[in-house]
Amino acid sequence: MTATTMSGSPPAVRSASRARGSGGLRRSILAWVFLAPFLAVFVTFTAVPTVAALGFSLTDLRGTDLRHPFAVDVVGLDNYAWLFSDGRFVRDLGNTAVFVAVGVPLTMLTGFALALALNTGIRRLRGVYRTVFFAPVVTNVVAVALIWQYAFNTNGTVNQVAASIGFAGPNWLGDPGLAMPVVILLGVWRNFGTAMVLFLAGLQAVPEDVHEAAALDGAGWWRRLWHITMPLLMPTILLVSVLLTVFYLQVFDEPYLLTDGGPLGSTESVALYTYHQFGFGQFGLSSAASLVILVLVAVVSFAQFRLLRPRT
Repeated sequence: MTATTMSGSPPAVRSASRARGSGGLRRSILAWVFLAPFLAVFVTFTAVPTVAALGFSLTDLRGTDLRHPFAVDVVGLDNYAWLFSDGRFVRDLGNTAVFVAVGVPLTMLTGFALALALNTGIRRLRGVYRTVFFAPVVTNVVAVALIWQYAFNTNGTVNQVAASIGFAGPNWLGDPGLAMPVVILLGVWRNFGTAMVLFLAGLQAVPEDVHEAAALDGAGWWRRLWHITMPLLMPTILLVSVLLTVFYLQVFDEPYLLTDGGPLGSTESVALYTYHQFGFGQFGLSSAASLVILVLVAVVSFAQFRLLRPRT
């Protein structure tokens, strides 16, 4: 009998199969080697803290209990029930909703307008303008907040300019009705550069010959923008919308550095509420509040994908 009939397959085929198998194993091992650093960071700084926060949120853990961890009682969902019965937390949910509802559209519109100008209108010194517009993203937020505090002080730069043209400037950061717009404006100023860069990349990916064909058919600039550019830009719009929504749902730096949530809690976000409760030693309660933020981010992001993804 031949070697083929005895083994069921030619020796060359078996050796090639073994080579493919060993090559696939090496590729799998190499893939896990490259993935290991990310997994280590993810597990250490994301997965483990999230699971720990979930566990803490079901207890009455306080700062005074750290020396006696076995004295902590499991309270189930009591922390969550207390949060939604707390008028301060409910108010902060509304403040966070305002941050999202106003900050996201303003940031997207500003970033898109600048990206459109850089892509089609501004020709000279385009690289300089890109750098200038992106600078707020990488500028130290603490230094920026100090400058903004001075500028919007009662005797600050903004009121001095207003006085020079005959207007009496208000107490921007001390008025509950005016502090929120200032904080949102700082958020927009810090983030429009990110939106601009992403929109600019999306605009440059739109085929130029499509616009040229539409122009030959008589379509004006506005019709080309609305019927060609915007539909082709939907994946970028989805990405920018999700990123900015996640940022504003977790907004912390701007209200903390400018007003510390004041005046009268008018600018306190859910993230800042969580920070304050942690500072008060309410570890179980602050863990529950942080998980509420996590759920809000997940639900809103899922809704955005459901609404915008079919259009991409």
